[in-house]
Order: sequence, then C-alpha cells, then structure tokens
Amino acid sequence: MINIAGIISIVLFYVLILGVGLWAARKKQSGDDSEEEVMLAGRSIGLFVGIFTMTATWVGGGYINGTAEMIYTSGLIWCQAPFGYALSLVLGGIFFANKMRQQGYITMLDPLQDSFGERMGGLLFLPALCGEVFWAAGILAALGATLSVIIDMDHRTSVILSSCIAIIYTLFGGLYSVAYTDVIQLFCIFIGLWMCIPFAMYNEHVGSLSSDAVDWIGTVEPSQYFYYIDNGLLLIFGGIPWQVYFQRVLSSKTAARAQILSYVAAFGCIIMAIPPVLIGAIARSTSWNETGYKGVYPLSSEETSMILPMVLQYLTPSFVSFFGLGAVSAAVMSSADSSVLSASSMFARNVYRLIFRQRASEMEIIWVMRVSILVVGALATVMALTIPSIYGLWSMCSDLVYVILFPQLLMVVHFKHHCNTYGSLTAYIVAFFVRMTGGEPLLGLPAMIHYPGWDGENQLFPFRTMAMLMSLVTLILVSWGTKWIFETGRLAPGYDIFRCVVNIPEDVERVDEPAEGGEQMAVMTSAMRQYGAATMVGKDEMNGRINPALEPDDDMDMAEVEKTRGVRPRVVSGTTAGGGGSRGNPSTGIPVNENGSSPKQGQTSL
Repeated sequence: MINIAGIISIVLFYVLILGVGLWAARKKQSGDDSEEEVMLAGRSIGLFVGIFTMTATWVGGGYINGTAEMIYTSGLIWCQAPFGYALSLVLGGIFFANKMRQQGYITMLDPLQDSFGERMGGLLFLPALCGEVFWAAGILAALGATLSVIIDMDHRTSVILSSCIAIIYTLFGGLYSVAYTDVIQLFCIFIGLWMCIPFAMYNEHVGSLSSDAVDWIGTVEPSQYFYYIDNGLLLIFGGIPWQVYFQRVLSSKTAARAQILSYVAAFGCIIMAIPPVLIGAIARSTSWNETGYKGVYPLSSEETSMILPMVLQYLTPSFVSFFGLGAVSAAVMSSADSSVLSASSMFARNVYRLIFRQRASEMEIIWVMRVSILVVGALATVMALTIPSIYGLWSMCSDLVYVILFPQLLMVVHFKHHCNTYGSLTAYIVAFFVRMTGGEPLLGLPAMIHYPGWDGENQLFPFRTMAMLMSLVTLILVSWGTKWIFETGRLAPGYDIFRCVVNIPEDVERVDEPAEGGEQMAVMTSAMRQYGAATMVGKDEMNGRINPALEPDDDMDMAEVEKTRGVRPRVVSGTTAGGGGSRGNPSTGIPVNENGSSPKQGQTSL
C-alpha cells in the first residue's frame, strides 16, 4: 500500500528542487541565449557555488547508494569509488583544469576536435555520450529503488517522474539551474543521512560495528591484486575525461579558481562518503530476519542494491526515514540533470554545429541542445528501467571513457604536436576491440579472450588498463609513423586522406602585405571556431589549422597572457602600406577585425 506521508515528503522535496532550479534560471541574462551563457553559466560561477557544484560532479544518488551497497556486500576495502573519484579530481586539477580553462574551451571535446578534426571528434563523442547516459541511468535507478522500498511507489513511475522534473528545469536554466540545485542537493544528503544514522545505529536489531564482531572491512585475495589495481586505476583516470567535470572547470571565472575547486571537491567527496559507509556497516551488522523485513534472507543481489533505503525503512522511525528519502531524491534529481546537460551540450556544439551546420546561429544551437536534453533524458530513463545492478552500472560508466578518451585527451592537452588523426582513429579501434573482447557480464557480453587469471566469470587480469596503455602507445606510434612517412616523401601528399599532415586544406586567403619584412598576412575564411569572447590573436597551429581560442583569464598579467598565446608582446605604431590600420609584431602578422578587414586608422587590436 502506498505510504501517503511518504508521498507528501517526496512532493515537498521535488517542489524544493524544482523551485530552486527555476529560480536559478532567472539568473541567466535576459535575452542572452549564447552557448557560454547556457552551457557554462557565462563563466561566472562563484567560489561558494563552485565548491558545491564541483563536489556534486560525483556525489549523487548512485554515489551514496553504490557506496552503501559495496560496504555491505564486499567491505570497505572494495569500496574504491569514493577514493578513486577524489583522486581523479586532484589529478584533473593538477594536469587539466588550468590548461583547459586558459584556452577558453566550451566543452571537453573542443581540444580533441581542434587536433583531430570535426568528424573524429564526433566519433569520440560516442564513448562520452555512453558514459553520461550510463551515469544518469544509474542515478535514476537508485531513486527508483529507494522509493519502491520506503513508500511502496512503483519503480517505473518514480524513475519517469524524477527524470521529467530534472529535465524541466534543465531546459529552462542550463548550468545555472544545475549549479544552484547542487547546493541544495549536498545539504540534503549531508543533513538527511546524518539524521538517520544515530537511529539506525542504536536500533535493537543492530549488533556491534567493531571489526571483531562483523567483518565490514573486507579483504583482497592475492589472486585479486591485479583486478583490484585495475579497478582503482579505472576510477582514478577514467574519472577525468568527463564533460560533467569539465563543465564545472570551464564555467569557473579563472583557471586558478578551477584548480582550487577541484582540490576542495576531492576533499568533499571523501566527507560525503562517510554517511553511506556507516549505513553499509550498520546494514552488515543487522539481523534482517528479526526486523520488519519479510523478503529473502540472506539478501539477494536485487535486495543488496537497495540496502541504503532498507536501512532507512526498517531501522529508523518513519518521520526520520522521510528525511533520508528526501536526501536521496534531491541528490538524484540534481545529479541526473548535469549528465543530461553535459551530453546535450557536446552533441549540440561538437556534433551538430561543427560537423553538420557550421553556420548555425546561436539560437539554433540552443534549441538543438534543448531537444537533445529530452532525447538523452529518455535514453537514461530507459536504461534505468532495464539494467538491475546500481554499482555495476556506475562502474561501467568509466570503462569506455577510460580506455578510449583518457589517452587522447592527455595527448591533445599536453603533447598535441605528437598526435594526429591517423593515430587517434587507430587508437580508438584498438582500445574498443581490446575492451570488448574482455567481455562484460552486466551486458551479457561473453569474453572472447580469456586473459591470465580468468576464473570462469571475471577477468582478474588488468585488461582495462592494458587496453588504455595499448591505446596510448598506438596513438603515439601511428601519429609519428604517418608524420614520418609523409614528411619524408615516402608517400605522396595525395594519400594524406585525413588532410592533417601534409595535404592540409587551403583554410587561409592572402589579403594584404605589410610594408616591411615581406611577410604575408592571412585570415581564416572558413567558419572560424570561437571559444568564449575570444578573437583571433596570434596563432596556435594545430595540424595546419588556426585556433583563435586564446582568451585570457582575469587573474593573469599581460606577460603571462602573451606567453600563453605563444606570441611576443605587440607594438602598435604607424600605419600599414595598404592604407589605414595598426601594425602588430611582425611575428604575428597584421591584426584584423572579425569581418576579415583591417582596423580603421587609429584603432588598435588586442
């Protein structure tokens, strides 16, 4: 029978999240529907909201339910996700946040498409999309399990309802709504779960939590060492190349602040894991056959995935469990929205605009993104209703992202001159093949290759990390090999079918000559890729194409700006021989306006 009081509790929390989301949507500048404003909140996220929204990158419904489930089934030592994702935030802050924010990118795929081209970027969008959809699906499944246990609400109804509400305010507010609901989310989780823990811990059916009385710590057998390391590396490095993370990084006011937010959020991930860890330990110490629980005992895998809501339902008073239920529901709704927004942003910008409609207007892109939000939300909802294991679904999110995206993002951010489209495509195929031949029990995909340590069900060999390393090595070697073959003339330029080594397309048009030095000036005549409010200043050659993206941060002095852009400080003096206009440093050519013309007499160009 449906619990009426529970329904009222859920409705109140839903109204709270929806209200905050719609209120935050009003912070968007009226009439400004640009990509930056909707996808990155105008790069204006402050420190307080930034800390909460960065922490909420990983802390959500799947995080707290999955953590409690693993403590109950395998013990603390196997609950790797909180520590793995915290380390991924630290490493992301050290190696990626500063560089990505300095370049003024809008999505994670921008540097990949700059280096490998639009179509290869579209191919790399697929694992990113799968990751976001799997993550959102795991979050929605967590809520469905919770509501079905505590208020006897139909699983399907609760998942669909939650998905619809999250989609509504994301449609209106973009990242503004996502960020501000994250603040409410973390408060609800922290207060709601901590309120439930004392009641559950001192329930008469709960035994001692000491490790002597019940083993909730767990052990790792010698035969599982490599499997354990493989999972840990997957979470650490596979947790970096996610749009939900870079969405927060790129929305920060400065690059330095993006790094700070990453470090603080890593600490927040550990703090927010404490309540579900305690709840999992309490569940492991509980004699469930003595409680009001009437199901199968020992608990089956279906019941263990709902262990957190079961503790709320059977070990705490009703009025307390409703606070815990509100915590979970609020967490889920405001976590699913960020994944849906991330996938939709990448599709609208990196697939629709850069591949199919280069001349699309800002308004057209925003409407494509809104339609994408509906489609991605529907995909996540369907998966939430069809795949049973929450923690397995949660862990699977990182697989394809880890083996395919991480090596490529690492190279384009730090070693972009040592990779090209040939290496990218080959590495993509190698990583996908090695990962798929390892099998996936959750999807019913049999293992085609039995690596050392195969136990009949699981690959104990670290084949995921092997796939990632093979992908990285393949990317480097194939890129170097194709560059050497073409540049030494062993293959004619006409065979450079991807046009990224020597057969580079004519993207530039000569428009004028300066009076001295004989250097020629060129401007892009094809659709120029813009990041933020940046205009073309200096050159950053990427496989023969010019990246005009270098927008400075507010906390950088001019010397650092010029260093970042790769040019010497320019001097404005006199006019050009071709009639008006200011002359820049000869190493960078003559600056031009956005319409391709030289500045008028007396104007300077920054």
